[in-house]
Amino acid sequence: MNASPRSPAKEWYESPCALGRFLADAIAGELQVLRPGGAALERRPWSPDLAIGEDGLGLDSIERLAVASALSEMLQLHESGLEDLLLTRRYFGEWVEVAARSLQYYSSQLVFRTSGSTGQPKPCMHALAHLQQEAEYLSEALAGAQRVLAAVPAHHIYGFLFTVLLPLRLDGIEVIDVRHVTPSALPRLMASGDLLVSHPAHLALIARFAGSLPRGVSALTSTAPCPPELAQALTAEGAFDRLLEIYGSSETAGVGVRETPSSAFQLMPFWTRDTADAARLLRRVQDGAEISVAVQDQVQWVTERGFTIRGRLDDAVQVAGTNVFPARVRDVLLQHPQVDDAAVRLMDPSEGARLKAFVVPATGVDVKRLASELERWTVARLSAPERPKGFTFGEQLPVSDCGKLSTWSV
Repeated sequence: MNASPRSPAKEWYESPCALGRFLADAIAGELQVLRPGGAALERRPWSPDLAIGEDGLGLDSIERLAVASALSEMLQLHESGLEDLLLTRRYFGEWVEVAARSLQYYSSQLVFRTSGSTGQPKPCMHALAHLQQEAEYLSEALAGAQRVLAAVPAHHIYGFLFTVLLPLRLDGIEVIDVRHVTPSALPRLMASGDLLVSHPAHLALIARFAGSLPRGVSALTSTAPCPPELAQALTAEGAFDRLLEIYGSSETAGVGVRETPSSAFQLMPFWTRDTADAARLLRRVQDGAEISVAVQDQVQWVTERGFTIRGRLDDAVQVAGTNVFPARVRDVLLQHPQVDDAAVRLMDPSEGARLKAFVVPATGVDVKRLASELERWTVARLSAPERPKGFTFGEQLPVSDCGKLSTWSV
């Protein structure tokens, strides 16, 4: 057995609630990939007696195999030899039991997925001990937290760190899923000592609709840069006592942290700059060894340990806390037989916070009918964050005097 270091209370998978949240979010996430535009699943948390198959979640045999394979990869169930048991179990509670049994045997590594340049998920392996190192560091900064309000899924690395591992480090404090709570209703659930684990798109809705929050509430944000004006609005008016922003990625986990109104992230204490390669960092692990890790963004160093982010190295943009790739969305639009050309980009701030598309129809196509068809086309092929929310049609793509693609109004 390759056992991982124990937390002060228990291993994360010994909590049925924590493991159940992780598995439910992982299953739902995989089904969103398998069923773009499909019907919403039963609201979580799920009952242990919820059927996995047609009489419950509705997984057919192919979906069941795909989901079981995804869970096996994430939790490394093959290390225990129990991964095939998922295919023999009918109920969600039984899947939780299989995962717990496997993790008792081997829990040293986990795999989290992120989108690559083509929009295809990319596996990112992490040692559990390294993730616990980060949770331990943040638990010291957030020692007064009494509850965690989770606005992010538990199977993403950010959600796992701060809604699964961090609560255990904080003496097993309660975790409440608030993803189905409207921002206007959220203040009624909050109390002094709460820690909201969120992302910028969610925080923007809170700033707009929530009104006054109880005193003594803090927030963590990650997955995308938090706009300075949003961070200022959430702290200047006393909405949050503290707003901490975590910089990291699925490939690196957390790297830096800043507290509004600071403009620079500070490296977490176990990270240092790699003086031999400006595009890499060194992570010091528990045995004293150092691991070289590539940074996923363009970083500008302002001090030896302080840095700002200048942009992504890939072409992803953030929509509702999710990495999406406009090039992939464009490819999906170009597959429609009545589309000659297309361009996809983020809306301007005054227009919204989703994607928009400019479409050049094929000759003789009815634009109104095409607009309706493209709505159905994208729903069937793209996840919700990937779908353009505004379509503009024209005879040619908008370009500047220099021949470069320019923006357009929706």
